[in-house]
Amino acid sequence: MSTSFENLAALLQAPGTPLGPTDWLEITQERINQFAEATGDHQWIHVDPERAKGGPFGATIAHGYLTLSLANLFLPELMTVENTSMGVNYGCEKVRFPAPVRVGTRLRGSGEVISAEEVKGGVQVVVRVTVEIENSDRPACVVDTISRFFP
Repeated sequence: MSTSFENLAALLQAPGTPLGPTDWLEITQERINQFAEATGDHQWIHVDPERAKGGPFGATIAHGYLTLSLANLFLPELMTVENTSMGVNYGCEKVRFPAPVRVGTRLRGSGEVISAEEVKGGVQVVVRVTVEIENSDRPACVVDTISRFFP
C-alpha cells in the first residue's frame, strides 16, 4: 500500500507517518545466485544448497546486502511524492540485520517517515524501512534511508 504525498510541502509534514506494508516477495535461490554473481560474494552459505543444509541455518540464506538492497525495491512501493522533478538516494544510516533470510522466505517492506527537512533546492526525508519476514517476530533488516526530492 503506497502513501502518496501531494508535494514537497506535504512531505515536510510527514514525520510520524506509517508506510506500507508492501506485497510479499519470495526470496529464491535464483535471486541469491544473481546477487552473488553481481557482487562476487560466492560464500557457500549463500550459493551451495547441499552444503548449506548442514550449515548453521539449515539452508542457503540471502546476503545481508541483498536484503538491504530490497529497500530500493520497497521504497517506491511504500511512498511517492507527486509534483517533483526527481528523487535521489542520498544514503543510509543505522543498518541492522536482526534475522537471517532463508531461501524460500517471503519478505515485505513497511516503514515510517522519521524526519523531513528543507535542504538546498529540495527536501531531505529519512524513512525507516523494515524488511519483515513472514511468520517471524524479528525483521530481516532495519535501515534508515535518506532520500532527497526536488521540485
